[in-house]
Order: sequence, then structure tokens, then C-alpha cells
Amino acid sequence: MAIPVTLVLSAALCWLYLQLARRRRWLDQPNERSSHRRPTPHGGGVPLLLAFVAGLALTAPWSGAYLLLLVIALLLMLVGVIDDLWHLSVRLRMLLYLGCSLLLCWSLLPGAGAGLGWQSLLLVIPVLAMLWFLNLYNFMDGIDGIAAMQCILACGSAALLAWVGGSPGSAAYALFCLLLAAAHIGFLMWNWPPARLFMGDAGSIPTGFLLAGLVLLGAVQGYLNPACWLILLAVFITDASYTLLWRLFTGQAVTQPHRLHAYQRLSRHWQSHLSVDFVLLAINAVWLFPLAWAVQSMPDYALIMVILAYLPLVLGMAKMRHFA
Repeated sequence: MAIPVTLVLSAALCWLYLQLARRRRWLDQPNERSSHRRPTPHGGGVPLLLAFVAGLALTAPWSGAYLLLLVIALLLMLVGVIDDLWHLSVRLRMLLYLGCSLLLCWSLLPGAGAGLGWQSLLLVIPVLAMLWFLNLYNFMDGIDGIAAMQCILACGSAALLAWVGGSPGSAAYALFCLLLAAAHIGFLMWNWPPARLFMGDAGSIPTGFLLAGLVLLGAVQGYLNPACWLILLAVFITDASYTLLWRLFTGQAVTQPHRLHAYQRLSRHWQSHLSVDFVLLAINAVWLFPLAWAVQSMPDYALIMVILAYLPLVLGMAKMRHFA
């Protein structure tokens, strides 16, 4: 019952928040870089995450790792609310994101907290990867529906794969994923093109953190091969990473906002956000999920499956650079 309750509660809380945001004029004003054309309420991540918390409360108790993941996500939600309303400096936000990423990795990785020797170096890669993914998810939340749909597809698929894997504790891991997906489905009802409510930094940053945390937790506890997550999140990872590297190599200021992501180019080319969302759905259903399933079934071939997932996406990104 907790999953449908979370979904309905998320939709209801988003509706209530939408009325409040309109009354208080908490609106995202369109500009030359925007993909929307009318002022739209932002901050929808707040009711989304509150519904997720309620779903977790209905299915308590949860182990310390899940609670830590949730508490840090809520802290990031508050940071996002402040940033949405008053625009924090990039340096301050990066420091806060780095601290949150470091705390989670330090707590979850075995041996990472055993002094300042070589074991502490184990933190560098996961911390930087988590920091990149937080920002990546925020970058990719640029058209209606796409960020919520990516979370729903990835979490739903990961839950199924973890449940099929049958490792001890994987049922709780799958439930956590499904509750997160359910909260995003409720939000998507208001974010479906044309969106009436945006996630904002209060939603995109915590969602990115929760997904990155699930990757780490699944790897450490053996619930799900991290290659499965790499494949399920391949569209977002490829688009954001390729765009950043291309801008670096062409001498552009990478800290400046832009509209050069592949999904943004496609939405302008097709004059449709919905078409891009359906492309994301199709890629995940027809290509990425079967490859992730293959990793779960044949872990020795994980690297091959990851390459098969990313290669056509990278080639597609290169071709889409010619779109306006």
C-alpha cells in the first residue's frame, strides 16, 4: 500500500504547493536560455520529497544507511529552496554539495574512515563522481518531464533487477527505489508537458544525490551491480558529460548557463518537449534496460554491456551538435 499512497500523496502535495506558489509568486521567469515561455512555479521538489518521506515512514524501520541518505537529501532540498529563492553563489553550493557527498561516501565505504592513509584515497573517485552527478542531474532538468521520467525509469528498472537478483537485503533496496519512483510519478502529473510545476534545485539536486547514493549503496552491499546503474542512467550521463567536454575543448565558459545539451537541441528541433521525453522512454525500454538485465544475468560481461550502452549515445550526441 505504501507505494500507491506515496504516489497519490505526492500528486496531492504538489497540487497544494502549486496553489501556494502561484499565490506567493514563486515563479521561474523565462529568459533567452529557458525552454519554457511563461512564468511557471518552481520548487516542486519540496512536496515530492515530503511524499517520499511519508512513504518511507509507512514502511519503517529503515537501516542507518537509508536514513543517512534521506537526511542528507533533505538538507540538499533546503539548500535548493534557498538557491531557488535567493540564488546562492556557485562556490558556496559546490562546497555544500562536496561536503554532503564526502559525508555519505565516508559513511558507506568500508575502510574509508580508518585514518588518513591510503584508504582515504578510496573516497576521491566516488566523491567526485557523486559531486558530478548532482550537478549533472540539475543540468539535465531543462525541459518538461525529463528529470522525473529519468528517475522513474531508472528506479523502477533498478528495483526489478535488485529483486530478481535476490541478495539479502535487496527487497528493502528495491522498495526504497520504488517509493522514490512513486513520488516522482505524482510530481510528473504536474510536470508533464506543458508543465505547470517545475522541480527546481530543491528537487533536481536531492534526486541526483539519492540516485548516486543508491548506486553506491547497491555496490557496497551487493544489492545491484553499479554497471546496471551506469547503463540505466546512460542518457543523462552521456549528454551532460559530452556537452561539458565539448564546451571545454571549444574554449567556452563552462560555468555559464547555455542551451547546448542534446535534449535541448532536440526539443527545439522538434518544437516539442514531449517528443524528447518519449525518446528517453524508448531508449530505456528498448536498449538500456535489456543491457542492464544482461549485466545482472552475466556480470562477467558488464564492461561490454556498458560500452554497448554508451557507444551509440556518444555517436548520437556528436550528430546532434549540428542541430540549432
